[in-house]
Amino acid sequence: MSAKSKKRLIINDGFNPELAEGAEFEGLFQFPVIEPTKEIVYPKYLVPFSERNKITNPKEAFVVFYEHDDKFADIIRNPDKYIDDLKRFAGVISPDNSLYRDIPLAVQVANIYRNRLIGCFLQRNGIPVIANLRWGDRRTYGKELFGEAITFSSVPKHSVVAVGCYGCIRGEENKKYFIDGFLAMLGELGPEAVIIYGKLPDDIIELLRIKTKLIIYNDWTSVRHGKDSIYGQW
Repeated sequence: MSAKSKKRLIINDGFNPELAEGAEFEGLFQFPVIEPTKEIVYPKYLVPFSERNKITNPKEAFVVFYEHDDKFADIIRNPDKYIDDLKRFAGVISPDNSLYRDIPLAVQVANIYRNRLIGCFLQRNGIPVIANLRWGDRRTYGKELFGEAITFSSVPKHSVVAVGCYGCIRGEENKKYFIDGFLAMLGELGPEAVIIYGKLPDDIIELLRIKTKLIIYNDWTSVRHGKDSIYGQW
């Protein structure tokens, strides 16, 4: 057993530091950087990680992680096992690790790190990656606490990013945080376009479509029931 292998057995913190070898880092918490895609790509389909083997046209699909964390836990722990498998697809949207507002802030920071680490690792192994953005409360998307909006750190500006809203905008409080974080993201990153997974209410579409290009995809359940993958571009 090599010295490196022994070290991994002794210090197994779950963050797989070897995955960050060769990465660039950014921001207060030094998240690994996800680079912009070489060309602007709008997927024809978005397929959840756990459902990826159910489609017959992987070259037209991006794999996404808009599902419970348990369903993609293995790729967070062992992403190297999935490189060849994911190369069958057009690309990947980086993991959507949970950022519930009622979980400790330290856990939210750790989950942002995991998002960037896995996205950066897959990208450096030849897989096209679009950065997924997820925020909790204002501590993550505002600058008052850390001097920077940590949830937007280490992702490309003026490029394409992705946001999941499926099941996340129920109720006025959730809706408010979603809109506030989204507007903060637009101001911070100025994206060329935003890929959105899951339906948005008309009033939110009307608010956001004048500020950036929206490409909204039906959730996987709707697609499996015969609805088109993309339900609107604005």
